[in-house]
Amino acid sequence: MDAHDTPLLLPTVQVAHPVAMTPVVVASPHSGSQYPATFLESSHLDLETLRRSEDGFMDALLSDAPACGAPLLRANFPRVYCDVNRAEWELDPAMFTENLPPEALTDTAKVRAGFGMIARKAGLGHDIYKRKLPISEAALRQTQCWRPYHTTLATLIHHAKVRFGHCILIDGHSMPRTTAVRAMPDIALGDAHGTSCAPELMVIMEQFLRERGYAVARNHPYAGGYVTQTYGRPHAGIHVVQMELSRPLYMSERNHQPNRHFAQTRQDMAALIGHIVEWSEHFGKSRMVGATGIEPVTPAV
Repeated sequence: MDAHDTPLLLPTVQVAHPVAMTPVVVASPHSGSQYPATFLESSHLDLETLRRSEDGFMDALLSDAPACGAPLLRANFPRVYCDVNRAEWELDPAMFTENLPPEALTDTAKVRAGFGMIARKAGLGHDIYKRKLPISEAALRQTQCWRPYHTTLATLIHHAKVRFGHCILIDGHSMPRTTAVRAMPDIALGDAHGTSCAPELMVIMEQFLRERGYAVARNHPYAGGYVTQTYGRPHAGIHVVQMELSRPLYMSERNHQPNRHFAQTRQDMAALIGHIVEWSEHFGKSRMVGATGIEPVTPAV
């Protein structure tokens, strides 16, 4: 079946509370679970295995953000279909029947591991596809998913910055249980090793979460991906933190269902977002903005 026969996922992205009521924006890029039938037909793997790559229920855990005045952006498509935390042309050339364009990023660590914008692997490292893909499939997913997500994210950031002079983006993710990481934290906060946000933001988030009883790590095992590294510009008043929650905190990885701690975790996330909103309104503009004027935030293409 030709790539263009893939049914369009509408809407591919959703925004709750799109008006900037506070400087804070919240995003859940990897919790989508709408799998096109043609994608499932092209895969070696069953749906249960593919779903292990989802940041399951992160959008639900963060769903109280609008009540705090923070827009919530979520992707409806799954990360194994299109990973918006990668560059648009961050792709493995071995996956395609034709040559990728010269600007493609074909030798990054993520591509080598099998996790480019279109993933080659899922679950516990299993190959996804039965056969190579046409380059038109990459273009289709960019048009349907990657670009709408980043256009919407850039717009939300820009509106917050225009209205308040700065923006704080909390990029919400989850971490699977793993034995590969010693002393796995409950929550990992990533600021691209001190480059994507003001240090005060990391301090207040870490202190708040520890007071709630969570084991918190900075930049370990994840320091932030494409979104954190690309949009985080603290010198220009745009502050991004990637927040990773350990999945066993709130869900069963075995049957992909919320566990008995889900409601408390959601309540704590709502309290955290409210705390960031309150703190952001008192954070001095001279420290937060660091630059004069308001420049449009363009999608990171």
